[in-house]
Amino acid sequence: MGGAVEKQFLCLGGVPIVAHTLGVFQRSPLVDGVVLVVASHQRSHLTEKVLEPYSSEKLIAVVDGGRERQDSVAFGLGAVPPECELVVVHDGARPLLSHELLVSVLEAAQVHGAALAATPAGDTVKRTKDGLVTETLERDTIWLAQTPQAFHAGLIRKAYKEAVKAQITSTDDAALVERLGVAIHVVPGSSENIKVTTPADLIVAEALLAVRTTSSESGGR
Repeated sequence: MGGAVEKQFLCLGGVPIVAHTLGVFQRSPLVDGVVLVVASHQRSHLTEKVLEPYSSEKLIAVVDGGRERQDSVAFGLGAVPPECELVVVHDGARPLLSHELLVSVLEAAQVHGAALAATPAGDTVKRTKDGLVTETLERDTIWLAQTPQAFHAGLIRKAYKEAVKAQITSTDDAALVERLGVAIHVVPGSSENIKVTTPADLIVAEALLAVRTTSSESGGR
């Protein structure tokens, strides 16, 4: 994002991005508890700007993250209660996750063992090397993974344990589960479920939130 404030603490509609994200899980009757993973130097800012003004009764723990995303998820899993049946992993910087999409992913994971939200590629996808195109991929077979991603708890724990043994690193939780030979069920995601990464993303998110707010105030008409 390039600013002085880390992206998850930037305000969207006057509310920190990560507070919007936490709110989705707080309001969902399917979610029993939340583990929040943050960089250690963010803890005081998180408490002051998010946890104190926007309380979350479902928050089980705040856990320090690791050097890589995979390390952070692993630390988060360590704080998940052993009796938990389903684990859902979601990016804190995806604040516009809808309740409907969250439900769809959780229900699919309950049935199939593993599920993720994804959207079909809208552009032609090229494989390149050294600045040159080496292959044009079949666009109809390409889907862009989002979060949430949900798994039977034992399955995601096993996937992370095996990844450590094999010294495998991935930026995607489902990819680690795929290594176990488990098929991942794809749930159609949403173009509104954007990850706020750039200043342009924040502008788009503000516009989407404004539309949602207007629709809600008018009773969805």
